[in-house]
Amino acid sequence: MSMNTDNIRPGDLEWTCCKCGGKLEPAPVVVEYLGNEFTAELPRCPRCGLVLISEELALGKMAEVEQILEDK
Repeated sequence: MSMNTDNIRPGDLEWTCCKCGGKLEPAPVVVEYLGNEFTAELPRCPRCGLVLISEELALGKMAEVEQILEDK
């Protein structure tokens, strides 16, 4: 994943954090899978750090990366 806002849809930033009520903002987030780390720009709560990963991202790009890493 690259460090850009391609992973954030306009509607993602309309969400509020379910943990503390903060408004989500784009922020760099480190994602780890099978010992590999990637930094991606994702919607994150600036107060508590909770991250929103949309279903579209989880079942699309993230699933593709997981499959590539598992096939290695």
